[in-house]
Amino acid sequence: MKEQKARNHNSRRFGRKDRIFGYSIVLPYLAYTAVFWGYPFVWMLVLAFTKWNYFSKPSLIWFSNFARLFTDSTMFRIALNTLNFLAYLIPMVLVASLLFALALNKVKFGKTFIMLSFLVANVSSGVAYSLLFSNLFAVNGPINRLIDSLFGFTIPWFSNPQLAIFSICLIITWKFIGYYGLILYAGLISIPQSLYEAAELDGANKNVIFWKITLPLLNPSLITVTVLAVMLTFGIFTEPYMITGGGPMQRTTTFLIYMYDTAFKRIDPSYATTVAIVTALVSYGIVMLIRKLFEKEVSFV
Repeated sequence: MKEQKARNHNSRRFGRKDRIFGYSIVLPYLAYTAVFWGYPFVWMLVLAFTKWNYFSKPSLIWFSNFARLFTDSTMFRIALNTLNFLAYLIPMVLVASLLFALALNKVKFGKTFIMLSFLVANVSSGVAYSLLFSNLFAVNGPINRLIDSLFGFTIPWFSNPQLAIFSICLIITWKFIGYYGLILYAGLISIPQSLYEAAELDGANKNVIFWKITLPLLNPSLITVTVLAVMLTFGIFTEPYMITGGGPMQRTTTFLIYMYDTAFKRIDPSYATTVAIVTALVSYGIVMLIRKLFEKEVSFV
């Protein structure tokens, strides 16, 4: 009995030490989460249902900020702009990334150097490359001077609304082609070569192999890139803000630009927070819709 009691005492003592050690590891993370995630989330909810201008005490207005969204003509303009960005950016990103992945899969030497070279764009400063491209595509910039010398006309890259959206999407595609291309490349190299060999034995040509084997088996990677591109579209800020300032005619104004202007120029952080919440919910809804419609389970067996 004494030995049993001693064992029970030791097990309780060691169990208490384990719990103390576990809490000492978990508590810093919980504190970090509470300060940097919990508090901002609660404050966001408070702002959405109140009126505040940074200086006065927040006053409760319930759903007035959300009701204001339905009478805000700028929000409808930005929603159309976002759809326009999606119409350009999704095909451009998917096609460019897929071509990069296919080309990288054919390269025999120097793959690491090529991958790192393309990833440099992804880690580049958004302000720096936005200024660079704004000068390159300027009315009197080197690209327009070259086009004028060859064909006798210039292209209004950033003064025409549709061309401005296209040009910004082109710049964003340049930035992310390496990152998204590596996701697709990882999907490509995970496809068993035995499937290609079996298809070739059955007499399938390259086009059939690509459309019937490669593309369907890349579905998870393609959906991942599409989801990331959708989230990116709803988060575009630096490029249009630095290059066009949201113009011409507000055609390149995005949700983030509108939030920034509303919060810091119009001194209305409550309404800006409401716009942020609705934007997040809409982007989440589009992502879930894409996954529901296009995502398929892939098996290599």
